Amino acid sequence: MNETAGALVLFSGGQDSAVCLAWALERYRRVETVGFDYGQRHAVELQAREAVRRALVERFPAWASRLGPDHLLDMRSFGAVAESALTTDRAIELTEKGLPSTFVPGRNLAFLVYAAALADRRGLERLVGGMCETDFSGYPDCRRDTLDAMQQALNLGMAQNFAIETPLMRLTKAETWALAKGLGGEPLVELVVRDSHTCYLGERGELHPWGYGCRTCPACELRARGWEAWTGEGRPALAAEVV
Repeated sequence: MNETAGALVLFSGGQDSAVCLAWALERYRRVETVGFDYGQRHAVELQAREAVRRALVERFPAWASRLGPDHLLDMRSFGAVAESALTTDRAIELTEKGLPSTFVPGRNLAFLVYAAALADRRGLERLVGGMCETDFSGYPDCRRDTLDAMQQALNLGMAQNFAIETPLMRLTKAETWALAKGLGGEPLVELVVRDSHTCYLGERGELHPWGYGCRTCPACELRARGWEAWTGEGRPALAAEVV
């Protein structure tokens, strides 16, 4: 437990950010969350944020006392400029640049600028995000090199000493499920399954073993494969289960 530093978690309400929020609550005395309305096609993502926070407070009393305010920032103008399959009605496919059409150019960079400005005002030194190089779709703003450069720029530009922490950076989705189990046992795994939302199409009609979703978009496929790899018979012990 870090008794002095506070953390601001970039919190979308998805599997990765939900696990990152639990990770931060286990480590920091004061934790706040920030979400971004960037014109997502489906408001269900923003609704999931509230459900996850509420469930954490109800089921984990030790963490509840450390969980501070939530902040929702309006970035819809950014989403309109950097339009993608997440903000407009277009097919999920590879673009001419070889990136998925779900890639929102500069999204994580813009998120971090807004988050850092908020953290500066709130006196929080750690910015926690669910970016990951292991199970990602080639998004260049998920790479640790990108985030190291962004951290330096934020600290130079704001005369601060921020640290951008990415606990999932080297984990597969299976190891992310294992990390949830290590942090909060079966109750946290169940919370992530039922309350978090990852599906790009906003589907919440059917509950699968790994959670709600359409089963066919890249986010659902990745989440389901990770669950199956983690729960499959004969799976090896995962280092992420030991926290």
